[in-house]
Amino acid sequence: MDLGIAGRKAIVCASSRGLGRACAQRLAEAGCEVVVNGVNAERLEKTAADIRAATGAKITAVVADVATKAGQDALFAACGEPDILVNNNAGPPFRDFRELDRQKMIDGVVANMITAIELTQRAIPAMTAKKFGRIVNITSGSVKMPLAGLDLSSGARAGLTGFMAGVARSVAADGITINFLLPGSFETDRLVANFEVTAKRRGVAIDVPRAERIAGVPAKRLGQPDEFGAACAFLCSVHAGYITGQSLLIDGGVFPGVM
Repeated sequence: MDLGIAGRKAIVCASSRGLGRACAQRLAEAGCEVVVNGVNAERLEKTAADIRAATGAKITAVVADVATKAGQDALFAACGEPDILVNNNAGPPFRDFRELDRQKMIDGVVANMITAIELTQRAIPAMTAKKFGRIVNITSGSVKMPLAGLDLSSGARAGLTGFMAGVARSVAADGITINFLLPGSFETDRLVANFEVTAKRRGVAIDVPRAERIAGVPAKRLGQPDEFGAACAFLCSVHAGYITGQSLLIDGGVFPGVM
């Protein structure tokens, strides 16, 4: 399927690896010029080179922490008028809620709610002028089904979802859509790190929590980043212009509800 976005300019935050990288890859395959981003310069440059070689697309690497003003300035210096913005940022680590002090909570809300709002504020004017824009916020399946230990992440991302739901309706007439992708268990470095923490705490091999997680997924496997990236690219396409303010849960059937 031709997604109809060849030549569009995209910023994909936190895209040196994992789900962000998969989104950048798929947008590049669709013909977009993509700004990729991360804080590890060596890893980011390799990602940019790999996507460039695989797709022939123009890929610009921006080393920056998107939660800071300097980092956001760097992104928009590289792409001043994005047509597509994929908001993504690492979430806080697994932690019992009793261990959260005020600063940890503030940092979590900044990283997983405020940053995406600030980036959206900067992207919207050019999108409005062009009467086209696609904003995709990568949140988490825990927004719909909170998990103990991810309370801060769940709360901040749920806050972002509520905030952006109203914004989505306010800009829809300008051809701008704002949607949310809610990943479940995907084969990423972050998930592996969670397995490692769990295994260490319980004194078992890492294969044990991994097998337990897979057993709880009706699809009986972990998700692959590439299929997540494909969903992101579709939401950014011309075919998704009538979809806005929606949360797409991609979890292999874990969430037991019908909506």
